[in-house]
Order: sequence, then structure tokens, then C-alpha cells
Amino acid sequence: MGLFGEHQAFLEKLGEADRLALLRLGRPRDYEPQEELLSEGESGTFVLVILSGWCTVWRATERGRLILALRQAGELVGEMAALDGRARSATVSALDTVRALAVPGDRFRHFMAARPFVSGLVMAQLTERLRSADDQRSSLASATVLERLAACLVELADRAGREERGAVVIRLPLSQHEIAAAIGATREAVAKALRLLREQGLVHTGPKTITVADLEPLRLLGGAPSPARRGRRSAR
Repeated sequence: MGLFGEHQAFLEKLGEADRLALLRLGRPRDYEPQEELLSEGESGTFVLVILSGWCTVWRATERGRLILALRQAGELVGEMAALDGRARSATVSALDTVRALAVPGDRFRHFMAARPFVSGLVMAQLTERLRSADDQRSSLASATVLERLAACLVELADRAGREERGAVVIRLPLSQHEIAAAIGATREAVAKALRLLREQGLVHTGPKTITVADLEPLRLLGGAPSPARRGRRSAR
């Protein structure tokens, strides 16, 4: 589906000195669940570095929200406006309680200019996110709701799941409405597709939790390649 971009967050790619230098450039801000960090169409060039929590990146359409991506701790949002000076291209909302570092756009540009390695990281990140957006558009145009849901669950499991007792548990504050917005479907269609997957014993659902009992059938259904498994951790 392309909800996630790069496998390793921006902050994790920085050396300690560069990371500390960036953290000194801004000030922290706290956001409540569902609060907007950035709004589509607004002016402003500051960059946010997510320090904790999860965010959705979305755009408004005639049919409601379309979630373009999920962002987590260590990732940048708002960097495009800092680089081109244009209005925000999407809205970023907190899924849960979020803390982020707000860095003025001019400071962020100077930080990049003084560090060619950092400039390369930002360009690589933008390229990866563009590829993810292309994948999402392709899926919306050609796949069924069930196929898109399967691909979404596989991506969430590979990137944010934890292996527990032979299954993969996804604990994210995503409602069925938000899953529907992420795959370009209605809530009713997602509920029906989830029911089919539950009846087959492939998934189990609970409050803010989805447990995937067997990833391989979902991988085949969603047309997802075998994972590098970089984003998943085992429970201890």
C-alpha cells in the first residue's frame, strides 16, 4: 500500500553530533489525539521532527479523508514547504499523544546546507515517499477492497507489528474509519472484509489491536513481496 516510507527513520540515520545539533534548533510541542500538527493549504515553513507517537498524513477528497501515510517517532513532516516555500500539501494529525520538535524552516535549510550528507538523506526520503505514493495510487486503481486491506495489514505487520505466540500483533490507535481512509474504501466495506478474514481465522480484532494469525495468505492476497522484516520486533 505504501503507507510507510523509508525503513529507517530520519533521526536514526544521523550521527550523534548531527542529531544533537538538529534537536537544538527547535522547541518541543505536544499534541493531543486527533489534533492537527499541520493543515493542508496553510502557509508556514517550519519542519516537525516527531519525537514520540504516531501521525496520519491525509488529504480531503469529495468522498472524505484519504490517508496518504503513517509517520512515527524519528520522522520528518512538513519538510516540503520548508524547501519550496509553498502551502502545505497535506494535513498531519496526531493518532495518539504526540510530541514533536518544531524547527524553523530557515534553520532547517541552513542545517542541510552545512551538511551534504543530511541533504542527501532528505532527498532520498522524498524519493522514497514519492515511490510509496505511486504504489498507493496503483493499488487504489487496480485492487479490490479485500486485496487492499490485506496489503495494508501486511505492511502494518511488517513495519509496526510484534511477534507474540506465533502471531503478529499490531497495536496502533487506528479505527476502522482510519483503515478505510488508508485504503480508499468505506467503513462498511472494511468491516465486511475484516469479517471475511476473521471467518477464515487469518485475523483477530480487538480495541486498537489487530492480531494476524498467518501472514502468508494475506501476503498472497495483497500481492505483497516477501518482507525484509526490518520493522518488526519480537516480544520479550
